[in-house]
Amino acid sequence: MMMEEATASTSGSSEGILVVVERPLVVEDLVVPLVRVQSGGDGDGELVTRGDEDSENLVAAGVSPWGVLVHEVDEGQPCLTCKDKCPGFSPHLWRKVCNNCKCPRESHDVYHEEFVNVRDRIGIKPDPSNQTSKEKTLQEGYSWVPPGLSSAKIEEYFSQLPNHKVPRLGTPGEKYRDRQLIVQLPKQDLALAYCKFLERECQRSFEDFVNARNEIALDIGYVREALEKTQECFKCGGVLPSGELAVIAPKFGELVAWHPACFVCAACQELLVDLTYCAKDGHLYCERHYAETLKPRCSACDELIFSGEYTKAMNKDWHSGHFCCWQCDESLTGQRYVLRDEHPYCVRCYEQVFANSCEECSKAIGIDSKDLSYKEKHWHEACFLCSKCRVSLVDKPFGSKAEKVYCASCYDAAFASRCDGCGEIFRAGTKKMEYKGHQWHDKCFCCCTCKNPIGTRSFIPRDNDIYCTTCYEEKFSTRCIKCNQIISSGGVTYRNEPWHRECFTCTNCSSSLAGQRFTSRDEKPYCAECFGELFAKRCTACSKPITGIGGTRFISFEDRNWHNDCFICAMCNNSLVGKGFITDGPEILCPECARQKLM
Repeated sequence: MMMEEATASTSGSSEGILVVVERPLVVEDLVVPLVRVQSGGDGDGELVTRGDEDSENLVAAGVSPWGVLVHEVDEGQPCLTCKDKCPGFSPHLWRKVCNNCKCPRESHDVYHEEFVNVRDRIGIKPDPSNQTSKEKTLQEGYSWVPPGLSSAKIEEYFSQLPNHKVPRLGTPGEKYRDRQLIVQLPKQDLALAYCKFLERECQRSFEDFVNARNEIALDIGYVREALEKTQECFKCGGVLPSGELAVIAPKFGELVAWHPACFVCAACQELLVDLTYCAKDGHLYCERHYAETLKPRCSACDELIFSGEYTKAMNKDWHSGHFCCWQCDESLTGQRYVLRDEHPYCVRCYEQVFANSCEECSKAIGIDSKDLSYKEKHWHEACFLCSKCRVSLVDKPFGSKAEKVYCASCYDAAFASRCDGCGEIFRAGTKKMEYKGHQWHDKCFCCCTCKNPIGTRSFIPRDNDIYCTTCYEEKFSTRCIKCNQIISSGGVTYRNEPWHRECFTCTNCSSSLAGQRFTSRDEKPYCAECFGELFAKRCTACSKPITGIGGTRFISFEDRNWHNDCFICAMCNNSLVGKGFITDGPEILCPECARQKLM
C-alpha cells in the first residue's frame, strides 16, 4: 500500500487551505503472526544457508542429484529498468534483488552462458524423438525450435505467435525466451543444489515434492505437424482445422490440442517456454505457478517454503527470517512496520528516509504525529502557529506572506489589500476578483449601468468602466437603420448607414440587395430589374428598358431612344451606330436602303 500525501494551494497569497497528510499504514505487532503449518519435517529446525560451497561445487562439476544443469550469468549485468543508473547486478545476500538498484534479478539482462536444452534445465532424460540438436536449432536461426518439424513447418508455427515472443537469434524474442526460462523454471524449484535457504530437516520434503512433480505433473509438449481431423482448441474453444499443426500435451492425452498461441500458463498467461508445462486439475501451468498451488513461496528469496513455520504479511508469504525492513534488513517479525511503495520499512528507517521536516522546529514529523501541509511545507500539529501572535492555526482560516503563515486577524492588519469598489479590506478566505491591476470583492464587481454583480460571467471594459454584455450592447452596439435592432454580425453599409443584410432590400419588390447589383432613386435602393421597369428609358425598337452599370451607351434622337444593338436599318438590319441614317416615320434606314425605297 502506497502512502499518499494530499496537498493544496490557493489562488492568492491571502488565503490558506490546510491539509492533513494521510499517514502511511502502520502495522502493529499482532498483524505479523508466525504461522505454523504442518509439513513433512520434524521439529522446528534451523535456517541453513546453502549454495556458497556445496552448490557451487555441484554446478561446477556439471552434475546434481537430479540431473539439473543451469548456467545463468547475472553478476554485473545491466538493469533493464534503471538503465545507466545501475552499475550492474550485484546479488543481495538473500533477497532476489540487486544490491545496487533494488530492482528484481529478472529485471536485469540475465543470460545463459551456454545453449539451453530445456531437458537439461529440468532434469528430464534426453528423448531423441522430441528434441532438436543445438546445430539444427542455430542453423534455423533460433535459440529454440519445436522438435521434429521441417523448416517450413517451423516458420508456420512461429508465424502464429506474437512477433516479440519468437526466439529468433539477436531479437527481443530471444531475450524473452531467456527471461521465461528463468521465471517459469526457477532453478531453486528444480534441484536441491540451487536452494540456499532450505532447512536441513526439510530436504526430504523438497525431494519428495520434486519427485512427485516430475512423475505426475511435469512434461514437455510437442507440435503435431498435421491434425487428422478438425477439433476444438482446449483453451479458447476455437477451431483447429484438420491438416493444421497444433500443440499436444501428453499428460492430457493425444486427443487434446491447442493453438500454438493458446499453449499458455493458466496463472501468468505467458507462453509456456519450450512447451514445458505442469498439469493440475485440468489446467496448464508453468512450473513456478504449479509449485505455488502446492507450497508458499518466500517473497524475498523466491524459494518455496517447506518449513512448518513461516510469516504471512502484506498478503504474501515469507521465510521467518526474511520478512525484514527494505532499508536496513532488520527483522520485522513481531514489530511495527510501515508500507511505502509496496515495501515494508521499520519505523526508524521510514522516519529517516521519508518523514517530512517541520517548518517550525525543523524536526522530523514521525509516524505517530499528525502532519499538516500547506504549499509543500509541513508542520507538527503543535507547531502550526501564527508567526505574529503565536495562536494555533489548526482548523482556523489563515493567510501566508513571505514564507510565513498568519491568523486571519494578524494577516488583515498587516497585509490585507482593499477593494476598488467599496474600499474595504479583503479578509483572509474572502473571494477576490482581479482585472488589470484592480481588485474587487465578488459582490462589488458590478456593471456600471445595471449595477448587477458580474461574478465569473463575461464582461466588456470601456473607458475605465465595466459593462455586462447586455448593457454594453444596448449602449454601444450598431443598430440597423431600418428595424432599429442591434447588428451583431454580417451587416452592410449604404450611404454611411448600417443595415442588417436581411433588411437591405429593394424598395419595390423587397428582394435582398446584399451582394447584388442595385441603384437608387430619391435615396431609395432598387434592384436593377425594378429600377429599369420603373424609371429607365425604353428602346424604340424592342420596347425594353435601357439599363446597365457604369454609364451604359445608347442612341438618342429627338424623343426616341435605342439600345446600341437595336439601332439598325429597318431593311438591311445593318448597325447604324456611328453612321448616317434617314428616318422614315417610325423606322430608320441606312442611306442606301433609303435611296432604293425612293426609286
